[in-house]
Amino acid sequence: MSTVLEVPRVDVAPRVAADEHVSLRLWLQLLACAALIERHVRERLRDRFDITLPRFDMMAQLDREPKGLKMSELSRRLMVTGGNVTGLTDQLVAEGLVMRRGIPGDRRAYNIRLTPKGKHQFDAMAVEHEAWIVDLLGELPREARDTLHESLGQLKEALTARLAAGSEPHAAE
Repeated sequence: MSTVLEVPRVDVAPRVAADEHVSLRLWLQLLACAALIERHVRERLRDRFDITLPRFDMMAQLDREPKGLKMSELSRRLMVTGGNVTGLTDQLVAEGLVMRRGIPGDRRAYNIRLTPKGKHQFDAMAVEHEAWIVDLLGELPREARDTLHESLGQLKEALTARLAAGSEPHAAE
């Protein structure tokens, strides 16, 4: 008698039929688009500036806050662990792109901000990054981009409200 269970192969395609599970298909489409854009940006950042996307993202957050951010706030905004932020910070401090200063009255907290060198380097990267995104999305007509932007804004609002409410997901519609 065999101890190996034979499990029938499950195909994903039939589970996402053309007229059913529109939300699932939408989510998969969003993931695919985000992955394509992210892959392109990662490659361009690496080739053009020898920097990783996480380092660029951290510098972008710091650029938005000239007075700097606590490491815990950086961790929250970047949606990564404190350990990841510490590692990124250590690298960027070593390169002179960010500075880390203790926060008076809190021996465990640090404020991180861009140095002038970091600001200069980020500004150069941000200009090119914007051009890459404009070029990538430029194939869509302006009206389609505006509509998609509005629709994604509505989706973000709906998701935020739904998650804040903490309700159970609805059955498939």
